[in-house]
Amino acid sequence: MEHSLVFSFFLIFTGAAVIASLALYTRQPLLVAYIALGAILGPYGFSMVSDTELLTEISHIGIIFLLFLLGLDMQPSHLLHMLKKATLVAIISSILFFLIGYSVGLAFGYTQTENMIIGIAVMFSSTIIGIKLLPTTVLHHKHTGELVVGLLLLQDVIAIMVLLFLYSGANESATSSDTMAQFASTLVALPLIILGAFAFVKYVLLKLIQKFDRFHEYIFLLAIGWCLGLAEIANLVGLSAEIGAFVAGVTVATSPISQYIATSLKPLRDFFLILFFFSIGASFNLSLVGLIAIPATILALLVLGLKPVIFRFLLSRISESPKLGWEVGFRLGQISEFSLLIAYIAAGAAMIGEEASHVIQATAILTFLLSSYVVIFNFPSPIAVSDKLRRD
Repeated sequence: MEHSLVFSFFLIFTGAAVIASLALYTRQPLLVAYIALGAILGPYGFSMVSDTELLTEISHIGIIFLLFLLGLDMQPSHLLHMLKKATLVAIISSILFFLIGYSVGLAFGYTQTENMIIGIAVMFSSTIIGIKLLPTTVLHHKHTGELVVGLLLLQDVIAIMVLLFLYSGANESATSSDTMAQFASTLVALPLIILGAFAFVKYVLLKLIQKFDRFHEYIFLLAIGWCLGLAEIANLVGLSAEIGAFVAGVTVATSPISQYIATSLKPLRDFFLILFFFSIGASFNLSLVGLIAIPATILALLVLGLKPVIFRFLLSRISESPKLGWEVGFRLGQISEFSLLIAYIAAGAAMIGEEASHVIQATAILTFLLSSYVVIFNFPSPIAVSDKLRRD
């Protein structure tokens, strides 16, 4: 039975309130509660919420707001310095993570193409988990937070390059020259968007804010319009909406109004992120658990165990302390929402089978959950179980 969007929201948020209460009483991460609720109410559970594709599209707005708020806390000069420092670490670590995923696929007898897609999916860490578990008022202004953000942004750029080639593979009419042309135009578009955004903020946006700053509703509306507008422009030129939203935030970060905007948009961000985590649980086909449990578990354990080791080693090569290397590694010790997107695109284009696609999906869910446990029990976080570690 198809339910209305309003009824779906009722089930999701009322259910989330109930299961989140249980999670807090039992000292569990809230992210676990939202994913579990999705599995229970989704089409492979009790099928009470069936239109998960629509919910996934809506929840994508939460990711966009998350990156926009992140940008508001990043000073452009600090960010540029960190990106330069972390580039080599991001590239080498991505190659090593690819080899881990490829080897697991090879060991379980998947096809060559499936092994490569699994390897690609393992290359990236979750922007959502990494940033959601960063204290927004503390670590963003510290070296640890800047390093985490720099690595995530560089991984996002690599992920966009991969997605361009996957989209061309899904489009049978696309030639290699078409793909390279699109890739080149994307590389040109990014600096143009950044320069245009800074110019627009300086000569238009900040002047509007200064003139009408007493109208709080207008500032709120202007911020949302700027965030979603630049996200859509980035999407149209072949970049991700997330990168556009991040650029939108960074360009406003030097303004005194940035912290007011950040505070105002946090509840809106959380609303959409609940939908995102719900949709992850709801989209997973529970009937395939027996088939993919062993490869997904092994891959998840390798990701959780080796990513911190690799990041710690590589960061020590650029003169970072072992303690910081471990913390960054554990905060990035999962695969990414990009990995889910890669699995969906590759399966839809018949590049991989349903089993291989669900290995990636199951690995993502397992690493999301387990890495969240590791972080909230050991490092400062807004949802840490211990009062000593809880930082907003």
